[in-house]
Amino acid sequence: MSFADFSILKLLANTIDILLVWYVIYKLIMIVKGTKAVQLLKGIFVIILVKVASDKFHLQTLGWMMEQVLLWGFLAIIIIFQPELRRALEQLGRGRFFSRSGNQEEEDQEKLVESIAKAVDYMAKRRIGALISVERETGMGDYIETGIQLDSKISSELLINIFIPNTPLHDGAVIIQKNCVAAAACYLPLSESPFISKELGTRHRAALGISEVTDSITIVVSEETGSVSLTKNGELHRDLKSDAFKDMLSNELLAQYKIKQTSSGRWNWRGKKNG
Repeated sequence: MSFADFSILKLLANTIDILLVWYVIYKLIMIVKGTKAVQLLKGIFVIILVKVASDKFHLQTLGWMMEQVLLWGFLAIIIIFQPELRRALEQLGRGRFFSRSGNQEEEDQEKLVESIAKAVDYMAKRRIGALISVERETGMGDYIETGIQLDSKISSELLINIFIPNTPLHDGAVIIQKNCVAAAACYLPLSESPFISKELGTRHRAALGISEVTDSITIVVSEETGSVSLTKNGELHRDLKSDAFKDMLSNELLAQYKIKQTSSGRWNWRGKKNG
């Protein structure tokens, strides 16, 4: 084997090594995204900056304190990040850490759409007020912490039961995160837009408010009229019929998977044609 061949193999090995490390870091970021761990990571970053600054300006006492914090930091991280580490190990044991079937994700989203549509249709016919927000790319951890955490599997029966009047969790919003009911009785920020109709109540203002600060999809069922509304990107879509609501919800939550499936289909068709 020549020296050139050896260099190419070494370069390839280093490239694969870097890509694997990048992917593991990416998956870890996705696990802690939208949780309290993000704020804790910011705190660790600040401590490192203070340590570097103290070394540069010869602040011995401050530097010693930061050194002790970093020295025992590994044990503290294990304790503080215990839920996230457990989740990562569970996903690794289930074979979901390094890969997850796109079909499985699409099936989960379809189940989510069906559960929400069924629950909303039931509550609209009986004029049961509801406020449901579905997290997408922007984390909603801060709003989840304002409510009662459930971490329950999504089902239409659970959603309906939460919003039954005079029950402990009916007042507030349900937040759905990663196809699970993360929390109920959550507080969402109210929109301060002057263009909102005065006939709209607190639920609609909260739905618009959260859509202005996140990319979430939020559904409102009016307890006065039974009408169904949906907010996204600061827009309010009112008085949606059952079929129109389900179609809009499907388009929003299943769009990315449909695009992937279409791209995959085109690739396979071209491959067969060329073959």
